[in-house]
Amino acid sequence: MDCIYVFGHKNPDTDSIVSAMAYTALQNALGNREYVAARLGPLSDETQLVLDYFGFEPPMFLKDVRTQLNDIDFDTPPVLNKAVTVSRAWETMHAHHISTLAMADESGKFHGLLSSGDVTRYDMGLGHQANVLEIPVFNLLSVLEGRILNDSIHTPYSISGDITVALPQGQENLLFNKKNTIVVCGDQPEMIRRALEIGVSCIIVCQAEVCPELREIETETCIISTPFDAYRALKAIALAIPIDRIGSSKGLTVFHLTDYIDDVRETVLNHRFHNYPILNENDEPVGMLSRYHLLRPRRKRVVLMDHNERSQSVAGLSQAQILGIIDHHRLADIQTGAPIYFRNEPVGSSTTIVAEMYQEKGLMPSMKLAGLMCAAILSDTVMFKSPTCTDRDIRMAERLARIGNIDLNQLGKMIFSSSYSSDRSAKSMLMTDFKEFHIAGHELGVGQITTVDSASLLNRKEEFVEAMKQLAAEKGYDLTMLMLTDVLKEGTELIYFGSTDVISQAFNVEPKDNSVFLPKVMSRKKQIIPMLSVLWG
Repeated sequence: MDCIYVFGHKNPDTDSIVSAMAYTALQNALGNREYVAARLGPLSDETQLVLDYFGFEPPMFLKDVRTQLNDIDFDTPPVLNKAVTVSRAWETMHAHHISTLAMADESGKFHGLLSSGDVTRYDMGLGHQANVLEIPVFNLLSVLEGRILNDSIHTPYSISGDITVALPQGQENLLFNKKNTIVVCGDQPEMIRRALEIGVSCIIVCQAEVCPELREIETETCIISTPFDAYRALKAIALAIPIDRIGSSKGLTVFHLTDYIDDVRETVLNHRFHNYPILNENDEPVGMLSRYHLLRPRRKRVVLMDHNERSQSVAGLSQAQILGIIDHHRLADIQTGAPIYFRNEPVGSSTTIVAEMYQEKGLMPSMKLAGLMCAAILSDTVMFKSPTCTDRDIRMAERLARIGNIDLNQLGKMIFSSSYSSDRSAKSMLMTDFKEFHIAGHELGVGQITTVDSASLLNRKEEFVEAMKQLAAEKGYDLTMLMLTDVLKEGTELIYFGSTDVISQAFNVEPKDNSVFLPKVMSRKKQIIPMLSVLWG
């Protein structure tokens, strides 16, 4: 999966989702088709409303960016059907210079493994026994490069029996006397006639013709002519059995493309196999893994949008290769091993930065995309009322509104009138736009819901406090807060669980029953976090 994932922070808001989508669209328009927009969590009601309104599908969900098997360059040797002859498999191994092949069943699913060791052991042992079981006639014809001389409705599907080599030295070679026999002979008409009278399973005639009258005898005995001599024919018969007879199908260690390298490496260290089959989501073999493939695996490539803090990013980020960061928040703790493209600007929305990148490249977004980007700017700046909003945000939103032919005021009212469903749990609403912060040894989590009707949500305060209490116990937060930011009131109803003294000192207020109204407070990053940083710093 050689692509570049572009994603915003966990519990994504509209700006996080849209900026990733818009940046991906920009890169694709510039010919960089490997970029893929992603998200790290479920969509909020507001974001879903905006996407539906402008006709966009949500980005793919990305759970983890740890290196997986589909990120590495593993071997892709041929996969053989389990009914293929041992002879054909051996030729394939030599042609491709490999020692292990995957076997598949009729539906293409993984059946087992065949190794060169399996073939060698069979050839040195079982292959030289004088008895063979159920060899398909098709297989025999293939390995003997032969043809059936008496093909009819009586020709069996498969043959089996004791192998007898009838050489022309004397009558002592006419010792076979049972039907369950495979006779290998040369230009010996009497021998062939005797075998037909007995009704042996098969006659293999080496480097000779069979007289027409013998061919026309009605019999269930299969007569096969081969250009091979007797010695070579015997070797070929032994290698005519299907490979699933000598391969392994039980007790195997297999991996899937989605398995993580960390887990695979641990498993491989506990086994001594040389090769491991890799399967896709349909359990079809797609490759073979060896230990050396795990030495220097490729890492997933990512671009971080609307965040630069590890706790807010995807799981496994330390294993990924960060190519770029585009953000409008404070600098945090993400480090890279090499220089990257980094763009951090003091504006109210990451989408504003992406829109300016369109402008810099001389590319105008489509009408629908311009409307979507405009909605993201309105959302993150709370209709330009957030203290984080700048003149650049307003000018860019107005420009995008002209491209998208939309009314900013009507669009803003639609966005913030989208109410949360009454059947949603308090915890689900709390986590919709939730971020973790680490300040001077203190752990805190802050959720935010922007609305035009904070009163109805405030009626569920006890539910929110209980949800925050549970979350604090799970995560070890010193303080947990939910901002009910009201666009019409131009302020925030702050519900919290934790120290009342901290809230009182940080915001110079007197909270009551785990809540307080903060006038003119609209921004988490510019008005809530800085005040706590000053208090705890």
